[in-house]
Amino acid sequence: FGSSWHFGLIRLVDSLKRPSAMAEHAKLGVRLNRICCIGAGYVGGPTMATIALKCPQLEVVIVDMNEDRIKRWNSDELPIYEPGLTEVVKACRGKNLFFSTDVKKGIEEADIIFASVNTPTKTQGVGKGRAADLRFIESVGRTIAQYANRSKIVIEKSTVPIKTAEAIARVLSANEAAAGGSKNFWILSNPEFLAEGTAMKDLDAPDRVLIGGQDQDAIQVLADVYANWVPRDRILTTNLWSSELSKLVANAMLAQRVSSINSISRLCERTGADVKEVARAIGTDSRIGPKFLNASVGFGGSCFQKDILNLVYICQQFGLEECAAYWQQVVDMNDYQKIAFTSKIIQSLFNTVTKKKIAVLGFAFKKDTGDVRETPALMVCDMLMKDGAIVHVYDPKVVIEDALTEFKYHDLEVNTNQLIFSKSPQEACDGAHAIVVVTEWDEFKTYDYKSFYDKMMKPAFLFDGRNMLDHAALVDIGFEVHALGKGQIKSSGGQSQIPDFVTRAGSGLLSGGYSP
Repeated sequence: FGSSWHFGLIRLVDSLKRPSAMAEHAKLGVRLNRICCIGAGYVGGPTMATIALKCPQLEVVIVDMNEDRIKRWNSDELPIYEPGLTEVVKACRGKNLFFSTDVKKGIEEADIIFASVNTPTKTQGVGKGRAADLRFIESVGRTIAQYANRSKIVIEKSTVPIKTAEAIARVLSANEAAAGGSKNFWILSNPEFLAEGTAMKDLDAPDRVLIGGQDQDAIQVLADVYANWVPRDRILTTNLWSSELSKLVANAMLAQRVSSINSISRLCERTGADVKEVARAIGTDSRIGPKFLNASVGFGGSCFQKDILNLVYICQQFGLEECAAYWQQVVDMNDYQKIAFTSKIIQSLFNTVTKKKIAVLGFAFKKDTGDVRETPALMVCDMLMKDGAIVHVYDPKVVIEDALTEFKYHDLEVNTNQLIFSKSPQEACDGAHAIVVVTEWDEFKTYDYKSFYDKMMKPAFLFDGRNMLDHAALVDIGFEVHALGKGQIKSSGGQSQIPDFVTRAGSGLLSGGYSP
């Protein structure tokens, strides 16, 4: 964040003290000095830590039934990696930021409650593979209804399909009526727009904060919390349904750009155009802009695919089949890109990788995170292993246990003799037939690829799935380099790396068993 952020953090820490005054909203009757967040994951943890940092007058409690996760939040080894997060947590923890497994106490003592739980894609039943699985968010509603001792403001922080707030409201009101009570529950939608790897920066200076609701007083309560550091003109208010839908649409639009440029990268490979040059040419158009125009092996993460498939399902539910097909194509293009990239690896290595060591650099779905959910590396490694490769992965933040969990989630069997996580890039590349760059970690640009090349099998191949390396320099070293959206790559002196007759013979890159 820079030195100004660091000194600001010190000043805020010096001012932190446990809140004592118990202010109540004059009209709603809710207490304003405490916040409870149910869910200590990728969204709840960083968001609540930031609120605690920016609002020292508030007490923030994060509750979760996962004892191991809470134990890690209370230790020096946080359960998630996010640049800047550790510093903020350590600054506030024990002062006005607390982590607990006591969900009942958290709900009883706070009247502003965030619901930040997982909403994965359904794996069975109606809507399998597309619809959001709302059992966890429904469970939060029932838990609040069980332990609420007075009126509450309940805030959806999880990414949910449109009309979920209505379902939560029905659960709360039905349980309250059955108990003969008179408590009120105001439901707000406050979706997150965080990018993993820059989440703390996104929270510190958001492009916008979106709050959807039906009651203006409840909306104002939450807006006042964010106004401690977010300019008022960046706090947008809408109705509930617009807020819920906006999150899905935001991710769909970003993913659409990735799939669009990836489709053009395939055309560039066939025509001799360079996708980087095309992206730069169109990105200078102010109507288009340069962001999310980097060709890659494909998008990943917990949000993009899940949210697009949810959008597809919603369109289908309302009979909008053409709209559903349009957004489905964004996901299909993403799968096509991963298959095409891996097929190119296999075919370039003489149409077989059986018993060949392949060094895979990166397993996280993007740099600056240890998150492996929906990572492109999953399909790349799976295809290579199914063709017989011995895959050696190096990632500075991912451990093999997390990788195996993701394989299991997707019902993919792994022979652990074929998937090895190396302790260093040198170990991964020693004796390898090819290097495959899957994640765009900055450190990958700094490696001594000449030392890798010297210890690899020859010919030594390098496949850049992020278009991040100096390809001409790698050709000069001796690598046969394959990048996305480029034709034949030449050396710094302009010489071809492989003879023309080889290029012509291998022009049908997707002929064979892995054609998408």
